[in-house]
Amino acid sequence: MDITIHTTVLPHDDPEASLAFYRDALGFEVRSDVGQGTMRWITVGPAGQPGTSILLAPPATDPGVTEDERRTITEMMAKGTYGWIMLATPDLAGVFEKVQGTGAEVIQEPADQPYGVRDCAFRDPAGNVVRIQQSS
Repeated sequence: MDITIHTTVLPHDDPEASLAFYRDALGFEVRSDVGQGTMRWITVGPAGQPGTSILLAPPATDPGVTEDERRTITEMMAKGTYGWIMLATPDLAGVFEKVQGTGAEVIQEPADQPYGVRDCAFRDPAGNVVRIQQSS
């Protein structure tokens, strides 16, 4: 089988703040921006990797989601336990410095992990955890 990861989805509750984080702090390019107000679906991705994207989407817009589920999603986003993504870079120190310099919330400074990677972590404006590890 030949399968690739095309798009992953992360929720947002403030499209402008999320756009600023992924575009300005992480340097991702905007591939599409559809909708209005808080009901926007924004696709971003790393430059030079057109086949890999992140869809920043309003949470719980599916009509099958109940009010209780919407409340749970909102609570989990506020705690930072709903969405997360792992990224990699050959220049962890440089990326950390750039992202931290934008005022992004730092969860963990670059550190060697007992499971063999060096990584850091931020929280995006919607509460999603963004872990970035050193790649070779």
